[in-house]
Amino acid sequence: MTIRDDGETLGLFEPLMVSESMSNRAQLNDLALSLAEKSAAFSASLPKPIALALSDLGRAMNCYYSNLIEGHNTHPIDIERAMNNDYSADEKKRDLQLEARAHITVQKWIDDNGLDGDAIAPEAVMEIHKRFCELLPADLLFVENPETGERLPVVPGEFRNRDVKVGNHVAISPGAVPRFLERLHTAYKPAGRITRILSAACGHHRLLWVHPFLDGNGRVARLVSYSMLRNALETQGLWSIARGLARRETAYKKHLQACDGPRCGDRDGRGTLSEQALASFAEFFLEACIDQVDFMSGLMQPDKLRDRILVWAAEEMRGGALPPKSDIVLRAVLYQGELPRGEVASLTGQSDRAARRITAALVETGILTSESTRAPLRLAFPVKLAMRFLSGLFPHD
Repeated sequence: MTIRDDGETLGLFEPLMVSESMSNRAQLNDLALSLAEKSAAFSASLPKPIALALSDLGRAMNCYYSNLIEGHNTHPIDIERAMNNDYSADEKKRDLQLEARAHITVQKWIDDNGLDGDAIAPEAVMEIHKRFCELLPADLLFVENPETGERLPVVPGEFRNRDVKVGNHVAISPGAVPRFLERLHTAYKPAGRITRILSAACGHHRLLWVHPFLDGNGRVARLVSYSMLRNALETQGLWSIARGLARRETAYKKHLQACDGPRCGDRDGRGTLSEQALASFAEFFLEACIDQVDFMSGLMQPDKLRDRILVWAAEEMRGGALPPKSDIVLRAVLYQGELPRGEVASLTGQSDRAARRITAALVETGILTSESTRAPLRLAFPVKLAMRFLSGLFPHD
């Protein structure tokens, strides 16, 4: 099947970067620098065990808020159940759980350095879409043509083969998609840190403008931006841009729509699209990132977090939900990072059998985890407990 390319000029989505001549470029540089400094300070403030646990939780957080932007509200506890193969009997709820699991699986692949090259490269964009969509249930692999009611299949990792319109934006012809994505890759190749951070912001809209797939473009664009920021800032997945965008969803979508608009006068850059709108979106995007770093920094103060966890352990022991001396094991993990299972008995002064009961109880609650029955114990943040320890991270309803 020959896919139509109308020969659109690449200039149609220029500018791809806010130019140095724009009056607010200096402010964007300052925001990018501030984000880099704050993100680095936050990462450095966290002991390794807490950072590892938060990184695992961060995937569920990113997934929840990214899907929420698409109108798919899957409660974080249902997301966690899906990761444990515990699915709802309700078909629609189960489909959303599978969608959440797909998102988390792809982000973990990104976190494990699965991407070979730049996230904005055409083959990387295609691979992210493929890995996400091939894990979706069949009912979520269709889109409906609003004009004809026709159900159109979404093929994982395959660029669209027909025209699309998003709001007032008529996307480029399907055959032009590879050319425009190649131009994005060229424009956003890794450079200095500030430029890479700005590329994550500007590239977010321009990738959505191309609209390479029939469906899944929003999730793919946010995962691409996540990967670009992760590489530029070494974020370790400790904070979520999706949460920042979801908390200001109306403004987010208005900015994206404004970026689709044409240049307005001689002071609005030299491209086809409005450079001022792109600069405003980049400012909004970076401020959302900084807001999330500040939020997580305030939430994750290690000493206060340790106190909250140990207070919880004391309450659980008093109520009989945890064996006596469980707090001793938790304290050791919190300060040492991990604890060999064989040391639990000597640490608590208990028999091997009693030590195994303590370990099993802590693992059962989800607060501790390990790679195997012989691997060391380390901290974890199950969603139910994270909603207590990390107030405001997730909704409580």
